[in-house]
Amino acid sequence: MLGLVREIFARYYFGTVGPINAFEVAFLIPNTVRALVADAALSSAFVPVFSDLLVKGERKRAWRVASSLFWLVLLGLGGLTALFIVISPWIMAAFGYGSLAVGLSRVLFPIVVLLGLSGIVVGILNSYDHFTVPALTPVFWNIAIIVGLVIGVPRADGISAKLYVYAFSILIATVIQFLLPLPWLRGRDGRLQLVIDWRDPAVRQTLVLMVPITIGLGLINFNAVVDTFFAARLIDRFHAPSAINAAFRLYMLPQGMFSVAVATVLFPLLARLASAADFDGFRRTVTTGIRQIAFLLVPASVISAVLAEPIVRLVFQRGDFTPRQTPAVAASLAAFSLGLVFNGFMLMLNRAFFSLQSPWIPTWVALVNLGLNAVLDGAFYRLGIWGLPLSTSLVNIAGSAALFLLLRRRLGSLDLRESASAFVRIVVASAVAGAVAYGVWRGLDEVRVLLSLRRRQP
Repeated sequence: MLGLVREIFARYYFGTVGPINAFEVAFLIPNTVRALVADAALSSAFVPVFSDLLVKGERKRAWRVASSLFWLVLLGLGGLTALFIVISPWIMAAFGYGSLAVGLSRVLFPIVVLLGLSGIVVGILNSYDHFTVPALTPVFWNIAIIVGLVIGVPRADGISAKLYVYAFSILIATVIQFLLPLPWLRGRDGRLQLVIDWRDPAVRQTLVLMVPITIGLGLINFNAVVDTFFAARLIDRFHAPSAINAAFRLYMLPQGMFSVAVATVLFPLLARLASAADFDGFRRTVTTGIRQIAFLLVPASVISAVLAEPIVRLVFQRGDFTPRQTPAVAASLAAFSLGLVFNGFMLMLNRAFFSLQSPWIPTWVALVNLGLNAVLDGAFYRLGIWGLPLSTSLVNIAGSAALFLLLRRRLGSLDLRESASAFVRIVVASAVAGAVAYGVWRGLDEVRVLLSLRRRQP
């Protein structure tokens, strides 16, 4: 929710038209690199290795491995950041942007190093079952950015200076996100040291484990790069990237609130059932998760589609976000909504394959989806800005269908009759609710327009 609040402040100050689109691309590239090699990918690979050493009683070695990875990350990602800072003019030119985007990206690229180091620190704390402070760091990250916007933007002269305030706010917020958990490393049974033991098998194991995670996350995030390229080069580089991103933030709200929660809660149970070879229980748990996600996301999808315009008006339409900018964002939100529930299904099905220790299956599906997304982007960009979100939705539908079929083949069977029946009932009920909601909104909007016209009459 706080991420959406941050987005509301950003749209208030910058809207979706003009130089803010240069910022969107300048932030997209380091954010994609970060997703590939930094916090989530690194932490996900590091925690199992570090935890295993702790369980075996090799605590001194565990901290030596953590220290080695910390400094390797600093050197490796530091060098990668320096490289991207040097070549950023060519990267930004590929998207059609100039010096402003280059300067902003150079401010933002250091977040790759900071979040990589943060992945190690958070991984250590999680291995000691300390989750509170790592869970709170994104809250302080968002708060720091909001404070930076509120204090800095009104005092800056010109749109370029205001965008630099935004960029430096993100950089400072990321520094805070890295520093905040550090004091909680004290009192553990070890500490980070100045050592690089790259020959340790545990260090190499961590780097090997990162490969499928990095590929999977990279393919998912690279879809956003492909979409942004089409938006900037073939639609409107002064409007399309930012309009799509604003709609995407609204689209992700029910995803984060519902499907991520369901998949996260059921993931440990699925892992235990797979480990015990209780595949009947595994099938029941997967189908239960699918039904729960459908129950929560189908209504959210319908409401987001039919009420896209009033939602965008209510959330964003103020300040520099003018009424003229609402239609493009609303159309993009409606197009994204088509694939909302299927994106939730994919999240649940990916967890099922991870539980079965088959991470490469969803990775290959993501690879095929990347190619399909590029093909559909090439076909649908002619529809306008909303054509790219429509492409994303169709890719989500195709991806979830492929994962269903592959999981059914892996398990021998997957009884979806009860889930299909529940899905149909949910769709019918949601359609009725959507029709009523749309009718009520149209009636109220007509009344609003009439009252506005009367006030203007002398």
